[in-house]
Amino acid sequence: MTDVVEIPIRAEYPPRYAHPGDAGADLHAAEAAEIAPGERALIGTGVSIALPEGYAAFVVPRSGLAAKHGITVVNSPGTVDAGYRGEIKVVLLNTDREHTFRVEPGDRIAQVIVMPVSRAVFAPVQELSESDRGAGGFGSTGLRD
Repeated sequence: MTDVVEIPIRAEYPPRYAHPGDAGADLHAAEAAEIAPGERALIGTGVSIALPEGYAAFVVPRSGLAAKHGITVVNSPGTVDAGYRGEIKVVLLNTDREHTFRVEPGDRIAQVIVMPVSRAVFAPVQELSESDRGAGGFGSTGLRD
């Protein structure tokens, strides 16, 4: 059994989990928009929440919109902090090269994942401990084993 946290919410279209066990709850558009090829749009969800201290919500793309229409979330994951009480908005990007994408109120446009988060204490040091990875970054492990 997973932990359940109660989130106070104001929303015409509250987020909903499509299936039991889903990590992300679908966020719905509260407004209509057209997103031309290569363009982006800030879409309101009409959702405002009051996350408890120690939690954050992360806005991520829906895989079906990405695969079928080339629609993604530009700043994924978008972070909703516990102290934020404004409307959750989603920056959608149309990566399709030919087709305009139409958003209607009630359409599922993204997902929100609510998670507990740790607060870090950043401790300055002269050197960092060694690791197997070291400073290897972007592409350092190659494409195949």
